[in-house]
Amino acid sequence: MEASVKKRFRLKPGHWFCILALAPIIALYTYLRFIPIAKTMYISLFEWDLISVKKPFVGLENFITLFQSEPFIIAIQNTSIIAFGILIFSVPTALIIASMLHKGIRFKAWYEALYFLPVITPMVPVAVTWKWILDSQHGLFNYFLSFFGVAPKAWLFDPVLAIVSVIMLTVWKTVGYNMIIFLVGMTGISKEFYEAAAIDGATGAKAFRYITLPLLKPITVFVSIITLIHGYNVFSQIYILASDIQGSPGYVVRVLVYDMIENGFRYYKMGYASAEAVVLFLIVLALTMVQLWLAKDNTTSGKGLNR
Repeated sequence: MEASVKKRFRLKPGHWFCILALAPIIALYTYLRFIPIAKTMYISLFEWDLISVKKPFVGLENFITLFQSEPFIIAIQNTSIIAFGILIFSVPTALIIASMLHKGIRFKAWYEALYFLPVITPMVPVAVTWKWILDSQHGLFNYFLSFFGVAPKAWLFDPVLAIVSVIMLTVWKTVGYNMIIFLVGMTGISKEFYEAAAIDGATGAKAFRYITLPLLKPITVFVSIITLIHGYNVFSQIYILASDIQGSPGYVVRVLVYDMIENGFRYYKMGYASAEAVVLFLIVLALTMVQLWLAKDNTTSGKGLNR
């Protein structure tokens, strides 16, 4: 029995090659990712600043103070609204665009390039351009709405409209990436499914509902979770779009990443900011676990169908 187990787990030369090739990458990833995460969790248990030599251990006091802080609660609420707003508009829009392009329209490559162009454009110049477009007095967006009798809106000063502006900008910038992922998934669906469905009269919207959507479930789960994670890490566009005269968006649209940076590098409360980072990490981890659970559920249902 022991001899068979050893034989089963004996590594072949090809396995050793893969391990040695991946070792530097794993070591670098560990140094850049896992060690900072562990260090952040460690700092979150101390009253840690960048000036004092003494850094007393406070345990979970930073976390208790965190959830009693009104700015942090507001930041969590705003971040969640923005993240799920981006999810609700970005994923379905990308799916619809990908479905239209997958049908083989003329100049398909040009459309793909146009939709993907915002993805590769840096966020800062994009946000600066959108700030000019959404300007309450001279912006093109209010000028366009005036043709429909809509009064000028303070898109970047009203907290609700500022959140809407951030969602619009982020959806516009990320929809191209999601579209490409959906296109890749649709390309991998065999045409035999659609041909068999056409025999039974399932074409057009019915084929999309009963064939495309179910087979795209793993891709949809991946795109949804990635979109949510990016939404919870939103910062640059808010810092540029919704900042006041002093450069602080704290009283317009306060989000978790900005609150973390402000507490850490403006007020030197590194322990408190690290506790916020731990909370953000747990949110991302929870979203990842949801993704894995949904993917597992899809795999199980797929096995049942194959049987």
